[in-house]
Amino acid sequence: MNYKWNYEAPSPEAQAQAQELAKGVGIHPALGKLLLDRGLSTVAEAKRFFRPQLTELHDPFLMNDMEVAVARLNAALGAKERILVYGDYDVDGCTAVALVYKFLSQYYSNIDYYIPDRYEEGYGISKKGIDFAAATGVKLIIVLDCGIKAVEEVDYALSQGIDFIICDHHVPDEVLPRAAAILNPKRRDNRYPYTHLSGCGVGFKLMQAFAMSNGIEFNKLFPLLDLCAVSIASDIVPIMGENRILALHGLRCLNSSPSIGLQAIIEVCGLDERELTMNDIIFKIGPRINASGRMQNGREAVDLLVEKDHTAAIEKAGRINLYNEARKDLDKAMTEEAIEQVRDLPQLDERRSIVIYNEQWHKGVIGIVASRLTEQYYRPAVVLTHSEGLATGSARSVNGFDVYKAVQSCADLLENFGGHTYAAGLTMRVEHVEEFSRRFEAYVTEHILDEQTQPTLEIDAVLDFKDVTFKFYQELKRFAPFGPGNPRPVFCTKRVYDYGTSKVVGRGQEHIKLELVDNKSNRIMNGIAFGQSSQARYIKTKRAFDICYAIEENSHKRGDIQLQIEDIRPCE
Repeated sequence: MNYKWNYEAPSPEAQAQAQELAKGVGIHPALGKLLLDRGLSTVAEAKRFFRPQLTELHDPFLMNDMEVAVARLNAALGAKERILVYGDYDVDGCTAVALVYKFLSQYYSNIDYYIPDRYEEGYGISKKGIDFAAATGVKLIIVLDCGIKAVEEVDYALSQGIDFIICDHHVPDEVLPRAAAILNPKRRDNRYPYTHLSGCGVGFKLMQAFAMSNGIEFNKLFPLLDLCAVSIASDIVPIMGENRILALHGLRCLNSSPSIGLQAIIEVCGLDERELTMNDIIFKIGPRINASGRMQNGREAVDLLVEKDHTAAIEKAGRINLYNEARKDLDKAMTEEAIEQVRDLPQLDERRSIVIYNEQWHKGVIGIVASRLTEQYYRPAVVLTHSEGLATGSARSVNGFDVYKAVQSCADLLENFGGHTYAAGLTMRVEHVEEFSRRFEAYVTEHILDEQTQPTLEIDAVLDFKDVTFKFYQELKRFAPFGPGNPRPVFCTKRVYDYGTSKVVGRGQEHIKLELVDNKSNRIMNGIAFGQSSQARYIKTKRAFDICYAIEENSHKRGDIQLQIEDIRPCE
């Protein structure tokens, strides 16, 4: 990939401020700039950032309708009403359902959960789901990670004598459903201090409020935090503010005492002998939970997440792992087909977006394919397939571009849509696909910035190899967990050379295992450059080159570090 390198050297004033801040918290001077870049300008703010405390979580009753929601939930328990916990079939929805169900079922038995079938019911609250609730005597549905646009569906449920508490984080329309309570920090009248919670995060706040109203100690909520971390990582929400607190403590929980269901997934992934990071969730744990809803039914994922028996959990995790293997094969085949279709688009080089439709594609994988196209072509992508007489699909975006607004600009062509900045789902009549493609492209062309159409490496600091020590890495780890709003730092070292021992590796000889030196020290730095074997010939000429990289611990040699090389550039 042809990256643009972006580095803005700090002004003398900013440099002095960064050094003073770094000194105050005891970290390398180069890392002080990282704190300033995250909006942290005082030692007190930096210390809170490095040591986020659960006591700093916001009062859940600051959220609109929380008092009403808790009152309705308590009334349901008092009247022994049947409760249904209902959620979306993706990771965020499944973890949210598992969290709420696990907590409430400790105190109440007349409760069940429901995940709609992606193929029979589609996204969100379905008439079939409501009919199931009515047939089983449900009087209250707690809906998670969806429902904010389900105006007609909630009206239908009300006609059946069923109330709703909606816990969602997607952007609402002007008209809200007639639910008993709507918990959503993206409400236009929102007063909650943090607006970027995941769907699971909103569910956690409801349980926090429920616990407070019933005198349940906060430490009873601790075992739920691993689910929060999985949802935050998988749903790609910002990892600052309240999400940082939940993610950090959730990761600690995941590494020290995960739930039986998550422990089974960890074992199936082969991750049980290492410290888990957000990347492990994104690339290993999350996809397996997702695979259930993509290939079969998301309920199986929730069954696993609430499982109390380790042997049964391992069996269920194994089944979900098989779904994931099938998903990967399908994903690969569909991505290849999609790329072929993209190549045939007229005036591809001039287009600012990609919209493709294939009625044969598997509905459960189109979101992944849209992500693959966005990565390859670096422009917003919409992938559509045929389902129940309509074109349905997923949109994905590039860094900094709001794809939800782009989809919303075509609302009059759509039967349904929802989402957030980087991902959206949509449904339309098949005859509208062509016009949607035209209008979506026009909106993107008008609103996307030039710098958003090229992959960019934002460089945090220029370092010499003498700076890149294990102590530096340990200080860097204090910035984790990484994600949107708090990206993993990228560094640059200029004029480095092959020590003479770098070599091409990998099954297809596609990677480079590097041993590098610079002119400032006698240190030999180990690095790995994935998918960059085309640079090997230049590296072996013994000429100088510049590198951009992240720093990680060597998985084969504890206490040692290696560079994950993001890009290599011959010296100018």
